[in-house]
Amino acid sequence: MKFRPCIDLHQGKVKQIVGGTLSDVDEAAVQTNFTTGKPAEWFAQRYRADGLPGGHVIQLGPGNQSAAQAALKAWPGGLQLGGGVTLDTAADWLDAGAAAVIVTSWVFHDGNVDEARLKALSRHIGPARLVLDLSCRRRGNAYVVVTDRWQRFTRETISHRLLDRLAPFCSEYLIHAVDVEGRCRGIETDLVALLGRWTGLPITYAGGVHSEQDIQAIAGLGKGNIDFTVGSALDIFGGKGLRYGDLVQRFGATRRAENDLKGGTFS
Repeated sequence: MKFRPCIDLHQGKVKQIVGGTLSDVDEAAVQTNFTTGKPAEWFAQRYRADGLPGGHVIQLGPGNQSAAQAALKAWPGGLQLGGGVTLDTAADWLDAGAAAVIVTSWVFHDGNVDEARLKALSRHIGPARLVLDLSCRRRGNAYVVVTDRWQRFTRETISHRLLDRLAPFCSEYLIHAVDVEGRCRGIETDLVALLGRWTGLPITYAGGVHSEQDIQAIAGLGKGNIDFTVGSALDIFGGKGLRYGDLVQRFGATRRAENDLKGGTFS
C-alpha cells in the first residue's frame, strides 16, 4: 500500500476541486476547495525530496500544458501524466518526463471501450507506460465508468471481468470515486471492497479520503494492495483532515530508509 501524491491542474494553477462539478459547458459551475499560489513544480520537487514516486499530474481541462511540463521537468520519471492524452500526444508526454501516461476518455467511443484505440496506444508506448483511468460514479448497485470530465456515463461498469479484460494493455489502474471526490466525507467503501477482491494489476483509489480511518479502511478492504491519493483533506492543499508530513513519515521512501537506519519501523 502506497501513498500516491497528486498535482491537480485547473486553468494553469494547482487546485483542489469537487470532481463532480467539472464541466465543459459552464466553468463557473466548478466548485473549488483550494487554490495554491505555489507552482506545480514546487509540489513535484517536494514529492521528489520526500521519496514519493508514482504520483499523478492531472490536467483538468485546457490551459495546463505549461504547468504540467514544468512539474515533469522537476522530477523526470517520477510522476504520471493524465488529461487529454491521445495516441498523438502520449509519446510526447513520455519524452517530457512522464513515467507513464494516464488515459481515459480517448479509449472510449459510443459508451464502450474502443479496443482498437486501446490496443494501438498500448502497442505505441508499451503497456508498462500506460495507466488506465476508470473513474466512476454510482448508479444503483453498480459503479459506472464516466468520461469527458466525469460527466458522460459509459456502458462499462467496474467489475473483475472488465479489469481482467483491459489488464493486458496497461500496467495499472487509477480509479476516482467521482461522487465523493473533493467532498472530504469519506470513501466509497463498496467500491474499495470490490477492488480489494481483485488480484491483478496495481490500483490507486482516489475520492473522499479525509481521515486516518479512511486510510485504515482502504488498507483493510483492499487487503493492503490498493494505493491511495489524498487531495482536499491534506494540509498542503488547505485541508484539516490529514497532515502531509505524517504521510511522508509512513510512506515516503526517503524517510523510510532513514528510519530503517535508525532501527525504526513503519506501519
